Amino acid sequence: MSLFSLLAEPQKMKAHVDDFTAKARLEIRLSDLFASTRKRPAVILCIGTDRSTGDALGPLIGTHLSRLNLPRLHVYGTLDEPVHAQNLGENIQFIHKSLVDPFIIAIDACLGRIDSIGCITLADGPLKPGAGVHKQLPEVGEAHITGIVNVGGFMEYMVLQNTRLNLVWRMSENISSLITRSYITILRE
Repeated sequence: MSLFSLLAEPQKMKAHVDDFTAKARLEIRLSDLFASTRKRPAVILCIGTDRSTGDALGPLIGTHLSRLNLPRLHVYGTLDEPVHAQNLGENIQFIHKSLVDPFIIAIDACLGRIDSIGCITLADGPLKPGAGVHKQLPEVGEAHITGIVNVGGFMEYMVLQNTRLNLVWRMSENISSLITRSYITILRE
């Protein structure tokens, strides 16, 4: 395997919401992503709905970020205007029509193993929204962030409905802060 192929391999990082050291590594990686795409419009696409506690992670993050009015950061998907399964395709088209060569980081809640609940993942490549609930939705993003809000594998819709709001809220605050700090770091350079 060549050095180039090692450098080109997609990265995936994971940090528990209470692990400050691991979250610092996520923040550095996010800063690197924003820096490497500095000349392109940055988009945070927060997917989910407020009609399900577990699936509200994306709109909560979008709401936190949109209230900050960070310069040149385009945020889609808030509690007021959620991006969900029914309008995801339209929003993706709108973003690509409105912005030239946008760098999209897609965000969504997901289900996982019991020992991963409360973990935040940051990965290169597109997000596959709806996969945990067996939906076929368009892939989106050059990078993506997920928050593992509950256990997957059985009765996914019921599990999302019965996810603790406290965990979803804490994760939304943490992910919003990670994005904000990493983005502001790049703006100052």
